[in-house]
Amino acid sequence: MIFQVLLGFLTLSTAIGSTANANANANANCYGSNVISAPSADHRPVPWGTPSVHFSSLNGTLTTCCNTLDEIRTALDDIDDQILQLLNRRAAYVREATRFKSTRASVNVPSRNEAVLQQAEQQAVHIGVPLTIARAAMGAILNSSVPFEQCIFDASTE
Repeated sequence: MIFQVLLGFLTLSTAIGSTANANANANANCYGSNVISAPSADHRPVPWGTPSVHFSSLNGTLTTCCNTLDEIRTALDDIDDQILQLLNRRAAYVREATRFKSTRASVNVPSRNEAVLQQAEQQAVHIGVPLTIARAAMGAILNSSVPFEQCIFDASTE
């Protein structure tokens, strides 16, 4: 199940990354490492553009995602559920890691956190996830995991 979730995310990310390559300006502004962009004052028709997410079917044909905003929201809700399942699994491992730490100070290891962030950035570039999303998501995960692990450590020493 986890593998299927990650494979689906990688497939979607690859499709998104391919679309980004087609639009160099969007790639530079939205997928690069320095995203500082003023919002556009231009108005555009809704819907605008063409669908950019494509999936391979079992018979080898491409299907296009998202004919409506409701379809997009449903897909995002499904992905959010899968992310939460992965976060639950990650939290279980964080809890287990606490068993191997003898002091509260050993719970937060900044060098390990930095290594995790750097690995996330390298993976993001490799699979096409926007760096801003990878940094923010992994940073939030680390920033919530440390207090969780400290809480587990404190509760186990009472």
